[in-house]
Amino acid sequence: MYAALNEAMKAFEDEEVPVGAVIVHQNKIISRGYNQIEKLKDATAHAEMIAITSAANRLGNWRLNGCALYVTLEPCIMCTGAIINSRIDEVYFASYDTKFGACGSIYNIPEENKTNHHIKIYSGLLADECSRLMKDFFGKLRNKPSADNFT
Repeated sequence: MYAALNEAMKAFEDEEVPVGAVIVHQNKIISRGYNQIEKLKDATAHAEMIAITSAANRLGNWRLNGCALYVTLEPCIMCTGAIINSRIDEVYFASYDTKFGACGSIYNIPEENKTNHHIKIYSGLLADECSRLMKDFFGKLRNKPSADNFT
């Protein structure tokens, strides 16, 4: 989770919502990602999506069986769908997302057991540190002149 937090700090420095993700396979980080929505002008450029694409390229397969995703914020509906479709086995996230979360807060898609792939979900790893980074980001955003807001 420390590696995912480092990725989130990159997003923070780029004035993106500070979410970071890494994918682990056979106890090694095989991909990294952080939010790049503003930079890429792409609503799908979430940390998880970038990490999933990178992991698939690294393994040469869209199926990421045997992989675990570590992410600083609970995945949204889009990212949860991609996690299921890519066959990731486990998701570890730091903080719940009470506005868009799909792994236990607003929705709990992995627990519905309506898909052919099931994910184990774990939460709370480095929750305080990740929440603090998010609060710092939105505090900075609120204090910035409106013409320069980067939302």
